[in-house]
Amino acid sequence: MKILVLSDSHGVLHFMRQCMDVIAPDAVIHLGDTVRDADALSAEYPGVRFFSIAGNCDDGRVPPEYPEVLVQDFMGNRVYMTHGHLHGVKMFLGKLLADGQQCGADIILYGHTHAADCCMDGGCLVMNPGAAGYGGSAGVIEIKGKGDFTAKIIRPWDLEDAK
Repeated sequence: MKILVLSDSHGVLHFMRQCMDVIAPDAVIHLGDTVRDADALSAEYPGVRFFSIAGNCDDGRVPPEYPEVLVQDFMGNRVYMTHGHLHGVKMFLGKLLADGQQCGADIILYGHTHAADCCMDGGCLVMNPGAAGYGGSAGVIEIKGKGDFTAKIIRPWDLEDAK
């Protein structure tokens, strides 16, 4: 299973469309700051499952069915998803990691900072895909089974190399 992880698109869909065409994901996770962009992308790619989280720039602009935190299992791997503004991720990741670990997450995803990062912390994958709308970065997670996954950050030039 291939998952495209996006965040902070802020109305700019070009890079996200490129990712969809080149990566051909099975699922897309949009971590907020403009989830309406994920809605538009979902309409363009109806065969792909989308998971969307509300961010701080989505306040009052989206229906309440967009959660601020979502926990979903993918092939036996528990994924904790949030935008990050409620966890203070611009200062430190302690609250985010504690909340993710408390729910038994194997993968913790967040956005908000616009700074892409992907690392392992205590046996848990922690990823911020950066900003899809500004400069263009995204995350790709490939899951083969429980505890068997890889992850990477991609940028526009990675998509050019893949064509």
